[in-house]
Amino acid sequence: MSLRIRAQLQRGAFNLLIDTALPTDGVTALFGRSGCGKTTLLRIIAGLERVRDAHVEFGDLCWQQDSHFVPTSARRIGLVFQEHSLLPHLSVKENLLYGYNRTPAELRRLHLEEVMQMLAIDSLQQQRIDQLSGGERQRISLGRALLTSPQLLLLDEPLSALDTQTKREIMPFLSRLALQAQVPIILITHSPDEVQRLANHVAFMAAGQITTVETLEQALARPDTPLFQDEGAAAILAGQLGPANEHGLRAFGSDQSRLWLQSPGNVTELPECGQSIRVRILARDVSVALDDPQRISMQNHLFVTIEHMHTIADQRVVLSLRLADGQLLLSEITNWSARRLELSPGQQVYALIKSVALIS
Repeated sequence: MSLRIRAQLQRGAFNLLIDTALPTDGVTALFGRSGCGKTTLLRIIAGLERVRDAHVEFGDLCWQQDSHFVPTSARRIGLVFQEHSLLPHLSVKENLLYGYNRTPAELRRLHLEEVMQMLAIDSLQQQRIDQLSGGERQRISLGRALLTSPQLLLLDEPLSALDTQTKREIMPFLSRLALQAQVPIILITHSPDEVQRLANHVAFMAAGQITTVETLEQALARPDTPLFQDEGAAAILAGQLGPANEHGLRAFGSDQSRLWLQSPGNVTELPECGQSIRVRILARDVSVALDDPQRISMQNHLFVTIEHMHTIADQRVVLSLRLADGQLLLSEITNWSARRLELSPGQQVYALIKSVALIS
C-alpha cells in the first residue's frame, strides 16, 4: 500500500510540483529546508488545502480526484502540529477522550489505557493543560491523535517548538509510538537527527519537489545525502539491547556483530533489556585495521567487508562496510590512510568503534 499524490500549486514565486508515491509502512520522513513545501504537501494530504486538479490516493481509497473530494474529517487522519491544539478548559483525560468518543466503536483500534501506557501519561490524566510542560503537552497531542484510531498519522515538526532537553525527553516516546502504534506516519522535519532516529523511509524535498524517496539505509549509504550536512556521514544500526556487564556496558545487536554501549547520561528513561533500539554511529568515530588489535582501548572490533569507497571533499574517503549481520556501517578516513592500507572493495577488515560514540 502507498500514498499517491499528484498536485501543482503556484503561489507567487513558489511552485509546488508533486507526482510521487510515499511508503505507508512505518515512518516516512519528509525532509528538507524551511520553505521547500513540506507543510503545504502535508495539508494537501490531509485535505486542509484543496488544490485544483490534485489527485490523492491512500491505498485503495481515493481522497481527491477531479470533483471528488473527501473532507479531512472523513479521511480518518491523526494530525499533530508544532504547537499543540489541546482544549485548555478540559483535563488531560478529557482531551484524550475528545476524539475517541467521536470515533465509531467499530473503528476503534486503540484505547485509552494502552495509549497512556505507550506515552507514559497515566499520572497526568487529571491535570489541566496549563499545568503541563511543553513536552507533556506534545505527548498528550500524540495520544489524542492516536485515540481517534487513525489510518494515517501526520506529524508536522512536532519537536521544533521544544527546547533541546525536552526534545531528548520526548524522542523515546516518539520512537515507541512508531514501533507500537502500527499506524503509518508521515513526519515533517528538517532535523537529520530526528530522521535517523525515527524514520524507515526518507522523502527528500527541495524547491517544491520531492527529489527522491529512499529507505533510511539507502539515504545513509550515499555520502552526498543532505542528512550529512551537519555532523558528517553516519550509520544507523538496529538491534536488541542486552544486559550490562560488570563494567556497566550494555550488549547490543546479534552475536555476529556484538557491540558494547555506554548508557547515555542525558536520557531520563533507559531502554529495557531485550528492547529493540537504534544506535547512531558517526563515520568519523569508526577506524579500520587490517588486523584485529588486542592491546587497544577501543571496546568494539567488528569483522566487516568493504563494499564501496567514496572520495569526498578535503581528501577524505567514506568506506561503506557490511557487517556480518547484513547491516551497513560507515567509516570516514583520510585518502592517505586508504592508500597506505591498500584498501579496496571486497576486502575484509576490522572496524574499530568507540563505545562512547554509540549513544543514540
